[in-house]
Amino acid sequence: MPTNLSTHFPIWEVASNHIVSTRGDLTIVYALTKPEIFTLSTENFQALHQAWVRAIKLLPPNTVLHMQDWFLRSRYQGNPDKVGASFLSAASERFHHDTPYLDHHCLLSLSLRPRGHQPANSAASALLRKSLVPEDTLSPQAVQEFTGQCSQFIRILTDSRLIECRRLLTEELTSLPDRAGIIEQYCQLAPSGKALELYDIDFHKGLRIGDNHCLLYTLADAAHLPAQCSPHIDYTPYSTDRTPFPTGFTTSLGLLLRCNHIFNQYIFIGDPLDTLKKLELKRRRLQSLSQHSRENAIARDAVNEFLNEAISGQRLLVKAHFNVLAWTEDSAKLQDLKNRIASAVAQLGATPHLETVGAPQIWCAGIPGNAADFPMNETYDSFAEQAACFLTSESNYRSSSGPLGIRLGDRLSGRPLHVDMSVKDNRNKFVLGGSGSGKSFFTNHLMRSYHERGSHIIIIDIGNSYQGLCEFVEGIYFIYTEQHPICFNPFWLAEGESPDTEKRESIKTLLLALWKKDDEAFLRSEYVALSNALQLYYQELAHNKDLFPCFNTFYEFLQDDFVRVLANDRVKEKDFDIANFLYVLRPFYKRGEYDYLLNAAANMDLLHQRMIVLGKPLSRCGNIARREKGNYRASSQT
Repeated sequence: MPTNLSTHFPIWEVASNHIVSTRGDLTIVYALTKPEIFTLSTENFQALHQAWVRAIKLLPPNTVLHMQDWFLRSRYQGNPDKVGASFLSAASERFHHDTPYLDHHCLLSLSLRPRGHQPANSAASALLRKSLVPEDTLSPQAVQEFTGQCSQFIRILTDSRLIECRRLLTEELTSLPDRAGIIEQYCQLAPSGKALELYDIDFHKGLRIGDNHCLLYTLADAAHLPAQCSPHIDYTPYSTDRTPFPTGFTTSLGLLLRCNHIFNQYIFIGDPLDTLKKLELKRRRLQSLSQHSRENAIARDAVNEFLNEAISGQRLLVKAHFNVLAWTEDSAKLQDLKNRIASAVAQLGATPHLETVGAPQIWCAGIPGNAADFPMNETYDSFAEQAACFLTSESNYRSSSGPLGIRLGDRLSGRPLHVDMSVKDNRNKFVLGGSGSGKSFFTNHLMRSYHERGSHIIIIDIGNSYQGLCEFVEGIYFIYTEQHPICFNPFWLAEGESPDTEKRESIKTLLLALWKKDDEAFLRSEYVALSNALQLYYQELAHNKDLFPCFNTFYEFLQDDFVRVLANDRVKEKDFDIANFLYVLRPFYKRGEYDYLLNAAANMDLLHQRMIVLGKPLSRCGNIARREKGNYRASSQT
């Protein structure tokens, strides 16, 4: 007959950022942000594994670690009508709209069992009975002590700089009228942020929640586990004989399992002495039975080796359990779902086991805050080092929050992401690849992305790879030839502008570099004279609007007006030799050898132009350079 779940619900209260079960178990929940998949090296996996082991060893006895990784099928929602989006960005949004991908988020629950807590089993769990809250749970001192121990646990994880942790507060643990809390999300298999909806939960023929048909595969028997485990495993599609490509040991049960599923990971920390005592009794019992069965003798030797390793290596004994809860709305796809999960489990070297009889109790223990009520007959003995290998270590790709970056595709699904490849303040990049591998294509995309985000870009283009991009963003493309050599104008100012200190200092530095040799020092009086000359020259430009700012007019100003200024100020030749200055810089004046260099009259407003490309003339026969609207561009002549 139908039963009201509220009469058997294992959670008693959510208050003060804690979850309290009906058995008095106290739970603190954290949201974990894990490294992106395929971004960790072998050393990173080892460091992360060691961080988990050190953190687990800090937890007090009677603590349960429950990590719940959610993997939900979602679809990318494009926004082609975004204000300010370019043609290419809008086209990309339309193309990738509705792209399916697997969304991931992780919850870590740390539960403390009160003293005198009796271990649960499949025949007696919170799903079948209720009990009063023990006094230990209500003790403020016990709560404060457990909270401090959890903080130390999280600190070790975050110190690895590979995981970020955030504690969930009461408002996030509980439900709101327009948003389901984490407990309701699990009970209804609802994504985060979705409004609360209530569905029936049916255990009569398998596990069914609303319209979802569920499957529960477990790793709960030592005989079904892989012969070996490690923090990482080689990912075959990206590995070669010489270059192994590492990924997490249980990644096949995470992002590589392309279906809606939850990967539950349980590690139970008990009393080490009590655990050793029970294993010793088991060894003695097997010893007495070893004469009657060879299997008992083998089991005795295995238990004996396990005890020797625990004592000699000072290993932490724990109990562990791992399961995958997957679901689909289409019952016709259940067989395909079974095949996928069985294949994923087999990739670990483990034996897939579809749970049926104990599924209701295991599912009930997965409710956030109820992990301490897990049926212990569904666990196996292990060391902390081996159990930590089964913890998921990778998440899906995330868009960067920085203003700069490039739009790339998720390598698993093709979902577009905004990726900032800079490392702190270092924005240097080196693109390496063989001929035809796409170096120029990638750099074009990178430059366009930077341009759309307001960056100023200057490119030296040798192979004319960026001419199309320059024309697309309406930049300036320079091609220098003997007929049109390189030239610029350091004296030019945009309309309404005045020379600031930085511009004046750069012009003085340029003039001194052209006048003096590298090993020839300049006098302080010469520097002051050039400063006065520039100040008076720009004052003259302000009064005479017909005067074009360039080196030619500056040179003429020095010949005529500034010579009189020096005479009036009685500046001696030894302090500033104006005749020598004019003679040395004469090649840069009209009809001089380099008269074009400092007197450019086109494309002056380069400071406000965000895309400038310095190109190389095409070497093919018939290619010429032509000037178009003040810009030198490559063209073809047949």
